[in-house]
Amino acid sequence: MEKFTTLRGVAAPLPMVNVDTDMIIPKQFLKTIKRTGLKEGLFHEMRWTADGQKKDFVLDQPAYQSAQILVAGPNFGCGSSREHAPWALLDFGIRCIVSEDFADIFYNNCFKNGILPIKLPKEDVAKLMDDANRGSNAVVEIDLEKQEIKGPDGGTIRFEIDAFRKHCLLNGLDDIGLTMEKAADIDAYEARQRDSQPWLGTAA
Repeated sequence: MEKFTTLRGVAAPLPMVNVDTDMIIPKQFLKTIKRTGLKEGLFHEMRWTADGQKKDFVLDQPAYQSAQILVAGPNFGCGSSREHAPWALLDFGIRCIVSEDFADIFYNNCFKNGILPIKLPKEDVAKLMDDANRGSNAVVEIDLEKQEIKGPDGGTIRFEIDAFRKHCLLNGLDDIGLTMEKAADIDAYEARQRDSQPWLGTAA
């Protein structure tokens, strides 16, 4: 998993309430277990008409096509517990989402996939939403170590994050990475088991 330390990028506004995981990545795109190629299905029904015509969705507008930060309305990521939702956002290039609150499963899945979800009070989200509406000038800098967000005008907003999740993002550790940190202890345990109970490895 890619480390998250600091991020400086364009922030895109998505002032919608209750954006669910089916809106983020519709069910017809869930056939793959690969984490790449999903950006084509990201927000599909909001980006395309039924006859294949492109709508004027924010992430397709020239100013936001390289956005790495999404400023969203409350209860983002509600609905079914599909991990393809953070996969699709990450495949598009979104590394951070700011909202008043998130659905719990989606929130947890973000951390496991290298996306930083930031919860902020309503007034702070409103300020960042206003910043994001500046188009390509909506450059925001996020410093995970300092737990700070700097807006285009230089103003700073602090955010809270669980210390363990912060450690995992800073070091690029998903569940497998966390397990591999204990590889030496696991190998030592298995060696002791082989020495103390050699018959466990003997075929019947």
